[in-house]
Amino acid sequence: MAVDYDPVGAGFVTSLARPGGNITGLSAINPELSGKRLELLKAALPRLSRVAVLWNPTEPNADVYVRETRVAARALGVQMQSLEIRALPDIESALRSATKERANALAVLTDPVTLYHRSELASLASKHHLPAIYSDKLFVEAGGFMSYGANDRELHRRAALFVDKILKGAKPGELPVEQPTTYELVINARTASALGLTIPQSLLLRADQVIQ
Repeated sequence: MAVDYDPVGAGFVTSLARPGGNITGLSAINPELSGKRLELLKAALPRLSRVAVLWNPTEPNADVYVRETRVAARALGVQMQSLEIRALPDIESALRSATKERANALAVLTDPVTLYHRSELASLASKHHLPAIYSDKLFVEAGGFMSYGANDRELHRRAALFVDKILKGAKPGELPVEQPTTYELVINARTASALGLTIPQSLLLRADQVIQ
């Protein structure tokens, strides 16, 4: 696997240290990053007081990410609104609910639904004037506001090393699953401008990529 967010929860491996079966590779699971994303959102929006969290309860380990976000929100003095979605139609109704409850921003957890519909999601977030932070820069490239997470392209490159080891006789079940050691902050300046936002210079300097 080039990247999986929760290979243990999905049943692909017994543990990250000892996969135990015929699957190994890389995992991007890191629930504490939810808190980091909220901190970055607060840095971009100093007046942030209420954040809506969009998540799919059918996604393994999603509840852990939501719990970490709730803890971070409490520490930052930000109210959190939980919005569960399972399909594209749920996204629009969830964002209407966020607007109704006067959320200032949106935090999106990656799952097959949000990833596949990332362009529609970014468009709906802009329509409802909700600056959103994501875990993957694919969302930002599709028009989302900002993202903070592992570089999936780098994970795919590292997956080639596993292929090489396995072709040379290594057993997948004995190769520990790797986790990323570096993360990237990506900001879409065009989207920020469309939302009428001025991104603090201090945050722009921290960004690994700014999409103009």
